[in-house]
Amino acid sequence: MRLSPLLSVLTVVGILAGCTGDASEAEGEEDLTSLTARQRVLTFEGVVYVPKNASDRTIEEAAKAQARTAFGALLHSEVSVQSREVQAVDTASFRKREVKVVDTDVEGDAGRDMLEVRYKYKDNAVVPVALSRHTGLSLALVGPGAERNVEDVITSCTKNDAETRKDVRDGFLWYVFDAGLSTCRRLMEREGRAIDAANRKLSDRRNMVSKLATERLVLPTTMELARAATATHATYPEYDKLFGGGIDPNALNVSIIVGRVEHHHVEATKDLGYYEYILGFDTLFKEHPEFELTNIEPQENITVATVNDKRYDGLTFQNIQDWTIRDKWPDGVRVADRRGLSVAIAKKLDNHWLTFEKRVKLSKNDGSPRDFTLRLHALFGAEEDPTPHKRAIKTTDVFLYSGHSYIGYGPLDPSNFRASSFPDSYQLFFFNSCVSYNYYEKDFFNLKPGGSKGVDIITNGIEVIINDGGIANGRFLARLMDGSMPSYQKLLEAASMSDALRVVDGEVDNRYHPDRTKLRFVR
Repeated sequence: MRLSPLLSVLTVVGILAGCTGDASEAEGEEDLTSLTARQRVLTFEGVVYVPKNASDRTIEEAAKAQARTAFGALLHSEVSVQSREVQAVDTASFRKREVKVVDTDVEGDAGRDMLEVRYKYKDNAVVPVALSRHTGLSLALVGPGAERNVEDVITSCTKNDAETRKDVRDGFLWYVFDAGLSTCRRLMEREGRAIDAANRKLSDRRNMVSKLATERLVLPTTMELARAATATHATYPEYDKLFGGGIDPNALNVSIIVGRVEHHHVEATKDLGYYEYILGFDTLFKEHPEFELTNIEPQENITVATVNDKRYDGLTFQNIQDWTIRDKWPDGVRVADRRGLSVAIAKKLDNHWLTFEKRVKLSKNDGSPRDFTLRLHALFGAEEDPTPHKRAIKTTDVFLYSGHSYIGYGPLDPSNFRASSFPDSYQLFFFNSCVSYNYYEKDFFNLKPGGSKGVDIITNGIEVIINDGGIANGRFLARLMDGSMPSYQKLLEAASMSDALRVVDGEVDNRYHPDRTKLRFVR
């Protein structure tokens, strides 16, 4: 999760002659599983040059390495694809051609035999509503010459700041590559003119390719956008499974994990994630004040703390919310002790599981009400250890994660999970983290028994900001548990303040509808 402001939508048109074609529009549609995004089928083509006798494996690796650079180009246009790091290269689409690569700057160059391989990439994607009527985007991929001339690509096609250069050194050029920059378009134009001039020197343009073309820094391509099958009527979580058919038939179990935000470990009160964690409870409990703290694991007593030799008793979780969010302190707390008190209690919450419960009466199809429990399991302070995430996914019906994505390689990396990591019952996942649509969505459907029939997943298509994430989480859960059984559209509206191309997937085959199964809380 990169904590940058939301990227502005780029209007990317006409990079090079023959690669424009972006202004045409498709029919609009109402997508009821996202407020800010629309789902599309994205297709583009690339080309790689490999040794003449290259194996299919070598060709596939070269194509995947190039296709991955579409990640940054698309992300900077606020577009995200479903397959992790843009790796869904279709090997059946390979079109191979033996060519002679000639250095046109060397008179009489005999050339070198190589294999030109064109490939097609096709994937599901989400685009911002502002781009939803476009049928294509003119962008680019990083070309093979970038390995030898990476400085030119950094200067022209990235932000070219200290953080970007560190990312490139760490192997993340594909993440920071921005084909929409004016400097990058000018680089493509210069390369295009130079390649055209070189090609005119070839004696056999059908079978020869200029060396310059095989070493280009940036490869222009058009990202085609086609309509995708999506919900155009109200869809709902499988409430009848959440409220009575899940982990515990007499309880809805919800887990909340909020990760640390700072890139180095600091005490909880100095980490913005902790503030958003408490803000989430504050938001939720305003709508559901009946929730009570029933357990802390490992065991702690938050009702008492000693600061500067003064003992404070009778502290409540509401006190924690008040001083964290509103700087409002209980009577009798000395000004000099305020920070110490906040730190002392935060230590008792840091990396501890908190359990809150609310008792309700649940009625199904106007039948006799039965006792039912709304139960929250919450933890702040998660970092790269997947242990708490595995516990949450295995033991709860609804899993909400808010924190870093670690470019997909953190605790929620799908490689950390197996089919046995999940319960057999239906679940709902909400990943409120950067580019979670690309990192988690497709792979978790493949891992979860039953696929999309066993889990619905809410993800973000692009980078998000952490500010107000607590409000979004709190409002989402408050709406989910208010007894009205709201549609996904209403749930997304509740969490809209941290919406970064947020979409719901897995809901199209859901069967629940309030007209067929009436669930409600009664007094």
